[in-house]
Amino acid sequence: MGQMISLTASDGFKLGAYLAHLADPAAKPKGAIVVIQEIFGVNSHIRDICDRFTREGYVAIAPAIFDRVEPNFQSGYSPEEVAVARKFVANPDWAAFLRDTQAAIDAVKDVGPVGIVGFCLGGSIVYSAAATLNGLSAAVGYYGGAIIRFADQKPKAPTLLHFGEKDSGIPLTDVETIKAKRPEIEVYVYPGAQHGFSCDQRASYDRPSADLAWQRTTAFFGKNLK
Repeated sequence: MGQMISLTASDGFKLGAYLAHLADPAAKPKGAIVVIQEIFGVNSHIRDICDRFTREGYVAIAPAIFDRVEPNFQSGYSPEEVAVARKFVANPDWAAFLRDTQAAIDAVKDVGPVGIVGFCLGGSIVYSAAATLNGLSAAVGYYGGAIIRFADQKPKAPTLLHFGEKDSGIPLTDVETIKAKRPEIEVYVYPGAQHGFSCDQRASYDRPSADLAWQRTTAFFGKNLK
């Protein structure tokens, strides 16, 4: 359903991306969704998210935002793999992440209205993208730990955020601060859910929370991508 393609960012850097089209080539997409990865690259989980969006009627694209450091990086979720993946965010280049995200937005903007969704690191990038980039009609962030840093920025597009109540890396005080600073944003906290609760490949997967968050996400895009 999907294939790897090449994107060119505004500074001329070429990066990979997973692009997934509708199964029926004759069908008209509702729009496009940019999917921003966790620290584990454009791995099977992120590609599966893209494929799921095609079943909802959207074209989906996931830019490989770590290509500037290590092209084609993909990882699983074992403790050893998590330790390796963390090196990519030891000193994150937010400006580069946003350039690469804009390249993905630009690649699908002709399809129709563009939404963006991201997980973990990607959730934080999504928030900053909603506030600073062009061409977005809606944004959804899952458990973005750095959103608190950007909360003074007001998103230019309708924004929805998901957090786990038991996320050891994102205290609920941060979530409350975000809600206080940005009352226009929809924020949901999932009781008992940990970091990564939406990923069915992680030990922290919480299916009831993941299913509810997905329902809210697709409904949000359905309302705003018109």
